[in-house]
Amino acid sequence: MGMQVVLAIVLVAVVGYLLGSIVFGVLISKALYHDDVRTHGSGSAGMTNMIRNYGKLAGALTATGDVAKGVVAVFVASWLFRVLLPDSAIEPMAGAYIAGIFAIIGHTKPVWFGFKGGKGVLVGGGVALATGPVVCVVLVLVFAVEFAITRIVSLGSIIVAALYPVITLVFWVWHGADLLSLVLIGICSVIMAAMVIWMHRSNIQRLRAGTEYRFGEKKKSKEKE
Repeated sequence: MGMQVVLAIVLVAVVGYLLGSIVFGVLISKALYHDDVRTHGSGSAGMTNMIRNYGKLAGALTATGDVAKGVVAVFVASWLFRVLLPDSAIEPMAGAYIAGIFAIIGHTKPVWFGFKGGKGVLVGGGVALATGPVVCVVLVLVFAVEFAITRIVSLGSIIVAALYPVITLVFWVWHGADLLSLVLIGICSVIMAAMVIWMHRSNIQRLRAGTEYRFGEKKKSKEKE
């Protein structure tokens, strides 16, 4: 059983990483605009940089793709855990969280696109949606309130990432998950949150300096996302 657990973990990690490496911001900017979004603004292939450079449609398509790959990673990983570990006490969703970590890594360091992608917030959102819709709803509400007050996307992303492990653990305790699963899910959710916050370190510097971009502002030639 020990080797089966290791095999399952490795397999869901690889699946998550390869799915995460499909960076829709790059694909859409190249397919629709014959350009690479990573050469503009912040250099990120995320939704915000897509909107600022190509408009709302490009941003919406990017967001949909990024969320979807997080969802797909969760369903594939949980299915693999059920198939490979049918008699294990480990909650199949623990495998989904492992895949979620590697989907975010794939999005930030995509093997298909020279290891330069986005920040992983929406991929994490897809993971949250598929693993715990209630958690996702709470986080979306938090983000909506923050955005309505400040119009700063990055700040909302950082706040949501910080709250994600706490709300996730409350959700799974409420659902009666066993201790081992809670430990695995807790570790994975903390890692995912830490990765998202780390990817926003330049945004944190601009927030502290009061120069961070507010949604709807006109682009400035030297301003970055």
